[in-house]
Amino acid sequence: MHVVVTGALVENGAVLLVHRRPTKRAYPDVWDLPGGQVEAGESELQALAREMHEELGVHIVAESASRLGVLHAGSGEDAVHVGVWQIGDWVGSPTNRAPDEHDDIAWVGISELGGLPLVHGVLAAMVRSLPEFECARRHSDVTDCNQDDRGTKADCRACAGTDSSSTWWD
Repeated sequence: MHVVVTGALVENGAVLLVHRRPTKRAYPDVWDLPGGQVEAGESELQALAREMHEELGVHIVAESASRLGVLHAGSGEDAVHVGVWQIGDWVGSPTNRAPDEHDDIAWVGISELGGLPLVHGVLAAMVRSLPEFECARRHSDVTDCNQDDRGTKADCRACAGTDSSSTWWD
């Protein structure tokens, strides 16, 4: 099983996404939150700090990070456990410091998430659940699909944009 962390940096009503190169073996040509593999001996938070610095050149304020949830995808050797984190504060301006992995980075508004090809469709629902997007979510024309009090529901395929039998979220 691969253990991975990703981080949602949110600023001015937008979340920072990275676009995975079309040549990547795993999840090519899709948008994702920045992040990567947790190395042996690292906690998820330590890996998150390292990955945000390696990929974006920012230093996260560890006390500002909180776990949004966990995604599980694949099975057997290809199984992936993805810890998804919200990063409330960081130092530095994000830039693409991993051009071999990502061919673009972009600040994406909540209303634009549904129209992008994402690594895991449920990421859009997870990002919409952030407090920063609560007002926008309430006033958007996005169908709520009987969402819970956090604004998300992993087993709602319309909201998650994914087949819930292959990817799910704790």
